[in-house]
Amino acid sequence: MVAAILPSTLAFTACDPIISIAGANFPSWLFCMLIGAALAALVRPLLLLSRLESNVGPLTIFYPSLIAMLAMIVWVIFFDRT
Repeated sequence: MVAAILPSTLAFTACDPIISIAGANFPSWLFCMLIGAALAALVRPLLLLSRLESNVGPLTIFYPSLIAMLAMIVWVIFFDRT
């Protein structure tokens, strides 16, 4: 089983786009998560002002899911190669 997983793991490690910031290399998923968290932080006051935050369900599930969704949208917009 390990012999089948190891080659695919090694093959996919080079597929992640890298962002160079001030000479340091960062994986693009980290950039997308930071942007997703920043966008979710901007969405929260809008939900509070419109009084919709009480309707979204458990906040401990909603906000991490919102961050992940926004991060995936940023990934598709900026890093999708298809």
